[in-house]
Amino acid sequence: MITEDRIQLNDRFRKIFAILEEKGKIVKNDRSGLGMGDFAEKVLGNRAYGHIVRAFLNPKDKRVIDYHQARNLCEAYGINENWMLHGKGTPFGLDPVTLNVPAYEGRRQNILFTTTQAFAGSAIDTAAQEEVDYFSIPGLEGSNLVAFPIKGNSMEPVIMNGDVVVCQEIESVNQIRDNTIYAVKSSGSVWVKYLQKIADDRGRVYALRMISANHLEHDPFEEEINEYTRIYKVVRRICDMN
Repeated sequence: MITEDRIQLNDRFRKIFAILEEKGKIVKNDRSGLGMGDFAEKVLGNRAYGHIVRAFLNPKDKRVIDYHQARNLCEAYGINENWMLHGKGTPFGLDPVTLNVPAYEGRRQNILFTTTQAFAGSAIDTAAQEEVDYFSIPGLEGSNLVAFPIKGNSMEPVIMNGDVVVCQEIESVNQIRDNTIYAVKSSGSVWVKYLQKIADDRGRVYALRMISANHLEHDPFEEEINEYTRIYKVVRRICDMN
């Protein structure tokens, strides 16, 4: 007998499949890497299992996705595992919070806010004088947290123009999970994108492929990594509710 948690897991699978289709990440009859067979290979381990994926998508079919397959899905498409497995948060891990969060007495202000605008669609000049401040968000602890305001539409609908993203710097490019959202600061420019690592024949990551959520208007591009490159994992999206 299929348990209720597996049924709910499969319901979330149907929702995320529809989102990925809408974003152009899955094109059912495509033969250039986005088709059902390609999806089945990434999630189920066999490109011939497209019919099983269709069974998962059919509300009348008793077959449902399992947790191992769901984790494969999260890894392949940068989906928030906490949402996929437990229904907590949002599909892409960017839980929106209100910008004007009150400062609680005694709470350490651990997030650096800078007026440098992390353009979601184009590069910016960070040589200008910056004004900085610190704030905190309940439930978001840790150090090395920095917040950037977003300008541009290239990450919509995941991140909207006018949002603020809170990020945490990572120590090495090897920590990057492909198809996950990061902020990249390099050579006086800042981007917020889905990233994919590009490695040479020896496995050394030498560049990053940057992919916009709004892929219809913004093409992917590649950026070489140098000694000045800094990479931050986006951990929160902040919405101004005023």
